[in-house]
Amino acid sequence: MDSLMKIYLRLLQETETETFRYLYPTIDWDERCIAIIGAKGTGKTTLLLQHIKTAFSNKNEALFASLDNTWFAGHTIFELADEFYMNGGTYLFLDEVHHYPNWATEIKNIYDSFPKLKIVFTGSSLLQIYKSTTDLSRRVVYEQLEGLSFREFLKFEKVGDFPVFSLDEIVENHQNIAFQITENIKIMPLFKKYLKNGYYPFYKEGLKKYNQKLQEAVNNVIDVDVPTIENIEFESRYKLKKLLAILAKLVPYTPNIADLARAIDSNRNNTVKYLSLLENAKLLNLVSYKNKRIGDLTKPDKVLLNNTNLSYIYGSNTNVGSARETFFVNQLKAIANVTLAPKGDFIVDKYTFEVGGKNKTFDQIKDLPNSFVVADDIEIGHKNKIPLWLFGMLY
Repeated sequence: MDSLMKIYLRLLQETETETFRYLYPTIDWDERCIAIIGAKGTGKTTLLLQHIKTAFSNKNEALFASLDNTWFAGHTIFELADEFYMNGGTYLFLDEVHHYPNWATEIKNIYDSFPKLKIVFTGSSLLQIYKSTTDLSRRVVYEQLEGLSFREFLKFEKVGDFPVFSLDEIVENHQNIAFQITENIKIMPLFKKYLKNGYYPFYKEGLKKYNQKLQEAVNNVIDVDVPTIENIEFESRYKLKKLLAILAKLVPYTPNIADLARAIDSNRNNTVKYLSLLENAKLLNLVSYKNKRIGDLTKPDKVLLNNTNLSYIYGSNTNVGSARETFFVNQLKAIANVTLAPKGDFIVDKYTFEVGGKNKTFDQIKDLPNSFVVADDIEIGHKNKIPLWLFGMLY
């Protein structure tokens, strides 16, 4: 355990506590067992270390350990918890639990065996499939960490620390909100920068290698994270990569499953399952019409990349229309259910939205109640025309 403690203390020293993610203040850190799940690169590790650094005067009360450390090749999580607890530890922080076989069973055993020990663990967004399928799920409070919203990006860039606005507030008062935000800044250049390289916090490490690091993160999700959770072979991982590369050039795409299956040399059921896996891994967003049952074997009605940054790593010119829809769905899905609209583009709660450029008209939705045009390339909207960028202020 000494080697883990040395790594933990070194990481703690190097962790900045200047900027916190949106999720941090909403977590009840007094819960006995907390799971923070999210896509690779969204800042889960930093979130844990920031909490330890700011909340614990005695750093020995806490221990942070990443479960992909080679120490766990010869030791169990339970052994770690036992030794840590015997030495006065009270808070155990476990990172990347999906790298450890039978992690759920061991954390359950720790939970039951050490009633005064609190556990926080992080894992791939794919772990959401465990929420209702393990005994552990009844003991855990799950928290989902998304990538940076446009609002958070502005905070990271030190442009401004703007409040979160609800969807109702944006719809009902978008003009005043936009006036307040844009009073002293030019919002459109910042928005375009965010769309290209502002979704993952590691963009702060430097933009020259950002796309390369993002590609490596995507490969790591498919090569490492997916196989640790789903029992798939190398051939299937190759097909997942090929499918994602194909879709990156087609989105927004109404899927023809037969065509996709042929393109990756697969069958229908596996192809639909691959789409679902890529969505759970936060690489795609699948959208369907309201009241349609979504499952592993159900074909979605529309496929989008999860976020606009992903479109830049496949070497193709990013489609402006695709980027608009991708951004809108990405930001809205973090706080609400998004479905396709029979007229217009998307339905969110009681609202219908048509997404387009600044000259987009109301022709398609003019007769619908609670309908709005979401327009790109405008700073401030008017009446039922709302700036696209403003939907980045939801979390």
